[in-house]
Formats: sequence, structure tokens, C-alpha cells
Amino acid sequence: MSETPLIADDLVAGRRADPPAGMPGDMPRWMATTILAIDRFSLWIGRLVSWLTLPLMGAMAYEIAARYLYTAPTAWAYDISRMLYGALFVLGAGYALSRGVHIRSDFLYRNWSVRNQGRVDTALYVILYFPSLLIFLWVASNWAWTSVVRAERGMDTSWMPLLGPIKSCLPFGILFLLIQGVSELLKSLYAAQKGRWPNA
Repeated sequence: MSETPLIADDLVAGRRADPPAGMPGDMPRWMATTILAIDRFSLWIGRLVSWLTLPLMGAMAYEIAARYLYTAPTAWAYDISRMLYGALFVLGAGYALSRGVHIRSDFLYRNWSVRNQGRVDTALYVILYFPSLLIFLWVASNWAWTSVVRAERGMDTSWMPLLGPIKSCLPFGILFLLIQGVSELLKSLYAAQKGRWPNA
């Protein structure tokens, strides 16, 4: 099998390993400490959230067995699968950002110098990322709180589950993205100044 990567692989955002043990020696201590602490926090959150896959798979396996072996489909499996998958997606977004797997136009970005990559990332984090996520956090928090206070229920199935718990995952997921964004901003500042990524 050829070791040459496919063109499609080359266009995917660069995946990163787990948080490194240290940062470059020329990085200010406060910056290195902040990056490492946030990256480790996101790794911990990612590992914790990944356990939601077990009840998700369990619910789906039970539904398949009940439906096809006993002709007794459940009233709750559809809702549970949507809720757990949504929680996985939202709560794991900060971890995904820390690993560098969010979608990006790498077919342009990868050809720029590291300094230009750092400058563009810094500008986008400051101008777009943080302001939009802060607004989103405010809106999502109000949305989730309203759902909890009103004891809102889902109307898609006869089970009609409470929606407050799943809607409350959204503000937490946005908060995790904001926290990881601080680490990514500091990395991009370092890249813009030094011409190399701190975790490269």
C-alpha cells in the first residue's frame, strides 16, 4: 500500500496529537501555562463526553432488538438517540477545536506562510469568533433557561421527554468553545510573531 497521502487527505484540517508536555522555550511563561491548562481541560472534557457513546449505542441496539426480534418498538429510542448525539456534538466541539479538526478552507490556508496563518487566525478569532460566540452564549442560555423553567417537552413522539436537560448542553458547549478559543488565539499570536506553531 502506498505511503503517499491522497489529495483528499491533504486538504483536511491538520489533526493534532494530545496536548504536548511543554511549550517552546521562547514562549512567555504565562502564555505557555494558559495554553497547556486549557488544552488539558479540553482533552479531559472530550474524554468525559465520549462516554455518551455507550448509552447511545445501547439505546440503538435495544431499539433494533425490540423492533425486529419482538416487534415491540420503543417510544423513547428516537428521542434518546437525538439527545445523546446532540450532546456529543455540542459538548465535544471545544475538544474538536483543540485537535484541529474543525472545517477550514485548507486548500488556501495550507499554502500561506505560518506568520500569515497566525495573523489571519488572530484577526478572525478577535473579530468574528469571540464576539459571535458570546452573543450565541447569551441567546442559548436564555433559550435553555426558558426551556427548564417552562418544563418544555418534546412533541415529536408520544414519549414527550423534557427538553431542558438537552437544551442546557448548548450553553456549556459554547462555553467550552470559548475557553478553547483562548488557547487557539494565543497559539495564533505566537505563530504570527515567531513564524512557527507552538505545537508543531
